[in-house]
Amino acid sequence: MTTTDTKHDTATPALARGTLTLDDVRGRATISVDEAASVLGVSRSNAYASARRGDTFPVKRIGRRLLVPVPALLAWLGES
Repeated sequence: MTTTDTKHDTATPALARGTLTLDDVRGRATISVDEAASVLGVSRSNAYASARRGDTFPVKRIGRRLLVPVPALLAWLGES
């Protein structure tokens, strides 16, 4: 199995379908910016641009990765 195959095996099933809801991410510590884009209903490029600017949803940088803390995202959205 290649590295690429492994990545697809661990992808969120709902994201693979093209949709992701808040219920899909509740209970997770973090999600990717791609997953946040799906939850928020915005394009991947808009999500990454917002994440780089830091003016919208909460983002944490770990090395080169941008991660979205789910509890902070839920709070930002006014969800519990």
